[in-house]
Amino acid sequence: MTPKTDSAPTSSPLSPASSDTPRNELLQSVVEVARAIFGAAASSVLLLDEETDELVFRAVSGEGQEFLVGRRFPAGRGIAGWVATSGEPMVVDDLSTDPSFDRSLAESTEYVPDSLMAAPLISDSRVLGVLEVLDASPQARSNVRELDLLAMFARQAAAALRVITPEPVAAASAGRALEGAEREDALRLLGSLEQVLRGTA
Repeated sequence: MTPKTDSAPTSSPLSPASSDTPRNELLQSVVEVARAIFGAAASSVLLLDEETDELVFRAVSGEGQEFLVGRRFPAGRGIAGWVATSGEPMVVDDLSTDPSFDRSLAESTEYVPDSLMAAPLISDSRVLGVLEVLDASPQARSNVRELDLLAMFARQAAAALRVITPEPVAAASAGRALEGAEREDALRLLGSLEQVLRGTA
């Protein structure tokens, strides 16, 4: 899914910063692995900005990667919005016939996919965002097992994300920066994602 507005990132916890480098690297690795595993034209991670109630593109691999990162759109809009709101994964083989697909959003990014798979990034029963795979290989479409695989991948990615980016309140109360060992744990979780997926594919 793609945003309609080009508003600059705010000063919320999602704003890019040098301290976000480990998180950005993790998210970029997630979309690259997802795209490769599912043979997709593109993959993206959108994180929920609770302050503005928007979904924000934070990592993109494939189509749109040059200009989508940082763009945002209302959290309740389109298929990504439905997945973020419901907390349920979704696959659509033919987006041209699906009423929940917001074509105007897609057209604003100059890439309109034919099919889409999306899964929520959930950690501790909280939706952090959405992982999307666009125009996956035909064998990955309309396949419940493949959708379950994407959902499992998204859960592990969310767990790694929460280790690297703890809750702002929790971080403030701790009064310290994330320790190196914790970052290593998150990166180790990320490193296991592709192995898990390839082992079950």
